Amino acid sequence: MTLHNEKRGTTQKKWKSMKQTNPQVFTVDLARIEGNGDFPCPGCDVSISPEDTTDSVYTIVDTEVNGESLEELTIQCNKCGSKIRLIGFV
Repeated sequence: MTLHNEKRGTTQKKWKSMKQTNPQVFTVDLARIEGNGDFPCPGCDVSISPEDTTDSVYTIVDTEVNGESLEELTIQCNKCGSKIRLIGFV
């Protein structure tokens, strides 16, 4: 697929693997997930695991802490660009 930028008069290729330009924001309640905490990205179904420390699948964007308790963690899927708010930490 080829895109043409009217303002610049340039042409560029758009690849299927490009991230969304308007990523969606989802909320996942970890207290409702069974198992070891793995869940599919709500935007593209890639498997997100708390065991993955490589930043290849997702990146931590923000953390909210109350005292010493983690209240919320926001991550971004590296495949589709969706932001996922994780709540329900025990």
